[in-house]
This record gives sequence, C-alpha cells and structure tokens, in this order.
Amino acid sequence: MTLEEPGRVVLLTASHRVAPGLLSWPAWQTLRAADRVLCADPAHPQLPYLREAGVEVTTAAPAAQELVEECAGGRTVVVLQSGEGDRRLTDGLARLAGSGRVSMPDLELLPGSYDLPGARLLDLVQVMDRIRRECPWSAQQTHKGLAKYALEEAYELVEAVEEGDRDELREELGDVLLQVVFHARIAEEDEEEPFSVDDVAGTIVEKLIHRHPHVFGDESAETPEEVKEHWLRQKAAEKQRESVTDGVPVGQPGLALAAKLASRVRMAGLDVPLPTGEGIGYRLLALAVAAEADGTDPEAALRAAARAYRDAIRTAETG
Repeated sequence: MTLEEPGRVVLLTASHRVAPGLLSWPAWQTLRAADRVLCADPAHPQLPYLREAGVEVTTAAPAAQELVEECAGGRTVVVLQSGEGDRRLTDGLARLAGSGRVSMPDLELLPGSYDLPGARLLDLVQVMDRIRRECPWSAQQTHKGLAKYALEEAYELVEAVEEGDRDELREELGDVLLQVVFHARIAEEDEEEPFSVDDVAGTIVEKLIHRHPHVFGDESAETPEEVKEHWLRQKAAEKQRESVTDGVPVGQPGLALAAKLASRVRMAGLDVPLPTGEGIGYRLLALAVAAEADGTDPEAALRAAARAYRDAIRTAETG
C-alpha cells in the first residue's frame, strides 16, 4: 500500500504523574494544529483540560495500520499516551516501517509534560481540595481539631529519622506535608482572613530568601556558624523581639524547652545563673543545659536511652 503525502504521527506522552493541565508549550502548539487527536484512555487526567481549551479529543486506540491511513493526505494525527506509552502501537509502527511496503508518515515522539520537582505537590493540593469538599469527616475539621495530629505526625517523623528507616521516613514526611496542606485548605474558607497554600509557600520563600543573604544577596558566609549568625540577625530584625525568650514555645517537651532557652542565652552572650531549688526538675534543667552546651540534644539522648530501656524490657519478657 502506498500513500501520497504520508503526513505526520505525533506520539505525545503526557505522564499521569504530572498534575493535570501542565502540558509543555510545544505540546499545546502541536495539539492545536493537529487534524485529529486520539486517546485510548477515557480517564486520562489531561482530557478535561484539553477539551476546556477547545481541543477535540477522540477516545480511540487505533492499530498501527489504521493510524498510518488516518494520516493520508498530509494530515497530522496526535496520539495522547500515558507516561508508560503504548507498546502495542509503537511495535506495530516499527513493523510497518520495516516492511518497506508502506509509505510511512513522519513519526515524532514528543514529551507533553515534564515531571519537574514539586509537580506532585500540585496533585496533593487538588486531592486535598476534593477531599475537603466531599469527605464528611474532612469537611468538618478545624485548625484546633487537627492540631493534635500535627504533633503526632511530627513525633512519628522524628522517630523515623532516629530509626534510620528510609521507607518510614518517606511516609512520615508525607503525613507531615498533609497537615500543612490540610490546614492551608481550611484557611481558604476563613471569611475574615483567608489564605491559601500558595500564600503559605510564598511566605516561606520570602523568608528563606531574606534570611540567606549569603545565597541571594551580597553577604558572604563560609562556615555553618556564620550562616547561623546571619539567620539569627535577620530573624531578630524581622521579629523585633524584646527578649531572647520571645518565640520559644513553652508547650514543647521539657528537655527541649530547657535546651532551647539555654541556646538562646548562649547565642546572646548572656550570663544567666541557673535557678536553684529542690526536686528532680532543677536537676533535669541542669542536665539539659549541660547537654546543649556540649552540642547534645537532650530530648534525642533521652529517647535513645528510653529505646535501650524498652529493648531491655522486651529481652526480660522473653528470657
């Protein structure tokens, strides 16, 4: 079979892992100029966005021969594929090209989307938006009601870090990220002071840039100590705090609170004697301050000792 003006076949790969709608500019140009756009998957996440943009998409899974014939007369046919592609179609086209009996259209493989860093974060935002609207439990949650889960997930993340379990670490990071996105989604509904996840991200981006003048500005920092000095100086200027204790949450675990206060005192160059008193609390305070001065996190040290104690208990139970 011989076809005049064989035309063009574009195999457009638009990954399901990329947030729907994020197609590259060359992909949009090709789609708009095509004579026909085909997609075998009626649930492909890009379809609603293409149709909204006025691109007509036909749900079809043509065989290789049918696709070649579709391009007769110089027509351009775009096949929208998933990230995994369509092995059946590409193998069929390769067989036809190798036969020498068919006038093949020009074949082009075009990546329609790129998995840029952060692309799946957009998926998370969209999923959270739908859950907030359609899940009865999620729809009733408030910032106060969710606060305890943020603490639980943070502790589980710390445990995963200390245990060195990479799979667990990835999962717990996701759980902490969910808390951020969930709270931001709830915040959108506030009638007086709404803000979105983009506002949250924008705030931290501005803060990071401002507090890293050695990266984004003209200042220099050669050591981690100099970086920390930059950070504390910028933070102090932003917050305009009256005391080095301002901003230290007193609701955190006791050893962490004591170490944080000791760190603020040391960084400020203050000479503050430890309070004296009777009871285990004052002895624990002294131990926490000594640990911080030695570069040891007292909370982490106590957790490590507690895990050793737990293991000893289990050994005794089975012995």
